[in-house]
Amino acid sequence: MALPEMKQSATDARLGTLTLPEGGCLSTARHAALSRVQTMGLPTRRDEYWKYTRPDTLVNADPVAAEIFTSDEAPMFDGFDRLKIVFVDGVFDADASDDLSLEGITVERLKDLETKDIHWATDLYGVLEARGQTPVERPLAALNTAFATDGIVIHVTGKPSKPISFIYKHLDANSDAILHHIVRVDTGAEATILENGPAAARFNNVMEIDVADGGTLHHVRAQGRDHERRAATHVFTRLGAESVYKSFTLTVNGVLTRNEQVIEINGDDAIAHVAGACVGDGEFHHDDTVFITHDALNGESRQVFKKVLRNGATGVFQGKILVKEGAQKTDGYQISQSLLLDDDSQFLAKPELEIYADDVACSHGSTSGAIDEEALFYLRSRGVPASEATDLLTLAFLAEAVDEVEDDDIAEALVNRLEGWLARRR
Repeated sequence: MALPEMKQSATDARLGTLTLPEGGCLSTARHAALSRVQTMGLPTRRDEYWKYTRPDTLVNADPVAAEIFTSDEAPMFDGFDRLKIVFVDGVFDADASDDLSLEGITVERLKDLETKDIHWATDLYGVLEARGQTPVERPLAALNTAFATDGIVIHVTGKPSKPISFIYKHLDANSDAILHHIVRVDTGAEATILENGPAAARFNNVMEIDVADGGTLHHVRAQGRDHERRAATHVFTRLGAESVYKSFTLTVNGVLTRNEQVIEINGDDAIAHVAGACVGDGEFHHDDTVFITHDALNGESRQVFKKVLRNGATGVFQGKILVKEGAQKTDGYQISQSLLLDDDSQFLAKPELEIYADDVACSHGSTSGAIDEEALFYLRSRGVPASEATDLLTLAFLAEAVDEVEDDDIAEALVNRLEGWLARRR
């Protein structure tokens, strides 16, 4: 069926600005992804999963310029011993990055696969993204698979001694970055991936993750404090038996951020936890969209999302738990909450459960409200200034989401950074 004229025109305009990378073992996947984009068309506000978020600036032919943000604070995660992999406006910076060799993993640059005819990444590149197009179309992810110009390919074979850290730097006010990462975690292997930085004026990022039986992956990212950036990210994850995937995202500032997580629990006794905390002020729109499919016995999933909004900021949460027939003993939990610090901000939520098994424990809930006046009065009556008291209650509100970070040192670093960001807003 032909696309509506407006969607067709917008899709053609965007595709006209991009060049499909040719050659190498990823070529077939890229052409298949391009076909998906042409069939689906890029998203508009009329699409069901975009009715709360205007995708215009994410799909326009050219990005909206974003002024370079400068700050005297140390980059996130700088206090950790980690394998640093640096991208500047979407291009791998070898000089700023560490040597990519580390015990327990192999790390390669996605761009290098353009010269290889055979590589294990062909089993994953675009595969999980394509699976994630059903039942909900995700055309920005397909666009990424087709046109990604760089990224990292990681094979986790053991238990590396330190986290792998993606550091994104934004130095060009008009940059338009498209990155695609591939992560394979072998049976019994375990790793942590950190992400931080604004990346570009407009950023389209996809990560495809395959965790084999008994494997574990921890994923922690910090998005902020670049004021004018726009970003659309997708993480597609497939879990084997007794595997574990835990992901947490902290977001502060930015005009528009859309983070999507699509998770398939295909093995018995697998665990998937996805959490996020965001603090938004003024012209800030933040959208978390999550789709978790249980297709095995005794699976566990948690979705915990907290948003603090003020001065007209907007927060969105769309979360779904799908329990397929036969996925008995599923334990699915979902909570989304917002703290509105004024009457001008808004929180839009669409929690969903779809269950086809009869022996499950699934729940969801969503709330939105103002700061607790009694708690605020209690702190004020003990001499705590109003701004500091508000920050303390804000941190307490976000605590349930931050608690999903398993590494105590990383969780502490995130809280410390949040405290600093909140203090700057007083």
